[in-house]
Amino acid sequence: MSILTWTWILTGLSFALYIYIAYASRAKSTGDFYAAEQQVPAFMNGMATGADWMSAASFISMAGLISFMGRDGSFYLMGWTGGYVLLALLFGPYLRKYGKFTIPQFMADRYYSNTIRVISLVCAIFVSFTYVAGQMRGVGVVFSRFMGLSIDMGVVVGMALVFFYATLGGMKGITYTQVAQYCVLIIAYLIPAIFISLQFTGNPIPQLGYGSTITPEGAALLNDPATQGKYLLDVLNGIQKDLGFANYTDGVRPRIDVWFITMSLMIGTAGLPHILIRFFTVPKMRDARSSAGWALIFIALLYTTAPAIAVFARTNFIKSINNVAYADAPSWFKNWEKTKLVAWKDKNGDGIMQIAKGAWDSDKSANEVKIDQDIMVLANPEIAKLPNWVVGLIGAGGLAAALSTAAGLLLVISAAISHDLMKGIITPDMSEKAELMWARIAAGVAVCIAGLFGIYPPGFVAQVVAFAFGLAAASFFPCILMGVFNKKANKEGAMVGMIVGIVFVAAYIIYFKFVNPAVNNKDGWWLGISPEGIGTVGAALNFICMYVVGKFTKEPPQEIQDLVGNLRYPGKLSPPSSH
Repeated sequence: MSILTWTWILTGLSFALYIYIAYASRAKSTGDFYAAEQQVPAFMNGMATGADWMSAASFISMAGLISFMGRDGSFYLMGWTGGYVLLALLFGPYLRKYGKFTIPQFMADRYYSNTIRVISLVCAIFVSFTYVAGQMRGVGVVFSRFMGLSIDMGVVVGMALVFFYATLGGMKGITYTQVAQYCVLIIAYLIPAIFISLQFTGNPIPQLGYGSTITPEGAALLNDPATQGKYLLDVLNGIQKDLGFANYTDGVRPRIDVWFITMSLMIGTAGLPHILIRFFTVPKMRDARSSAGWALIFIALLYTTAPAIAVFARTNFIKSINNVAYADAPSWFKNWEKTKLVAWKDKNGDGIMQIAKGAWDSDKSANEVKIDQDIMVLANPEIAKLPNWVVGLIGAGGLAAALSTAAGLLLVISAAISHDLMKGIITPDMSEKAELMWARIAAGVAVCIAGLFGIYPPGFVAQVVAFAFGLAAASFFPCILMGVFNKKANKEGAMVGMIVGIVFVAAYIIYFKFVNPAVNNKDGWWLGISPEGIGTVGAALNFICMYVVGKFTKEPPQEIQDLVGNLRYPGKLSPPSSH
């Protein structure tokens, strides 16, 4: 069967499963909709968290980034994984003990102010929409290549599916759907990696395979007998140098920027609203920590495989098209060319495709091939000439990754509107039925806006998601950390810190990525810090503002200080009075 047929079959079966689960576990109360009645087992919550976490950025784009950036791309692995350690140690158990449905609600109670609730819900919506843009773009890319639809139409189909199970099931439906999506995406990610690792090195473990030597079969696959017996990474380094690039295993990005990006991704992970709310769904405080541990295990399966896929894809990609006549171009290139995500421009008129260092659209550059980094994982099975069912499976996995995270983000937006704005501020006496209606309306509107972001994306998937982490790092992380561990942190400091942090980061990103993108190099950035890493600076400004403003303003009420003091010790909490 063709790739298109296999993709339709595998995607159709997985979509049918998601819809059935959403219907069977549909929400009947606000407790179901926001927190699945806090009855999700730790193991399943860890798996759902893994699916929520392993978005289109992780599944589709991360290995693509690493394949182009080489060693520098490791900050995505270190930052995103390290963030879960922070979550398990600093936030998960305490947020679960606090027992609220949403982060803005926690912020409002801890900082005894509805004003900060509004600021928090605005930040949550801002961060979530920035993040969801990457997910919907990923959905469109998958539909475009594997299912014969345009990117825009693919986004619309994805919107319809997410609308159904996010609005019907809420957190309960999303959680159990994400368990199924995790199973789909991890199988889809690992099978091609295992196949290609066997092809190149005879080692079925990708994490070991990309550090192994090339077998005779691998040398034949690369059409280069001289590579036999050599280490795969050494071969890729040689290919890179021949084309004018730096060694794949060398880092070229300034170390200060690598550090700032890694830290921004770590604390951004610990401040993402759609991940934090997962800790509200488990029965007990200890289950929150346990679910974070399970999530790390499930995430590690994909994250330790990503560098291997990056190396396999980069080597195969270059070897399959560089110095090849366009008339003899492999089928994968012609297939992806239809999506406009790869292109060839014959600059010297010889009819041969040449890859070289330099901008594709510059006449002074010898590079004639343009490729969107987001397709490297999706195209990898085709480049390696794997069976059509494997290619179709990778499409189903990419959709599972993007849709699972999109659903979690849309729930955050929905809860911010219905629970924190409508119920919490505008109409406190709203009935549960009316609140549930508002939650579903808000989710529907959010899906439509997310679709627009997917059709008109502000950048490639992982880059857009990295910006969301910067915004989360600068806004939520400092305030939640201080709220849990510092009894003296007050509402004035939290308000000023959040506003200063997120405004600074948003302004920096907007300027260097949209207003003046030409200054997109280490000389133009402030202190050599890229927009992806500026969230660390924003978080530092937030901490400084909280501390300084807190010194010159009134301390929190005694009941709040007692609440914070008891939060980290066994026993029940006495909820604060309404503010």
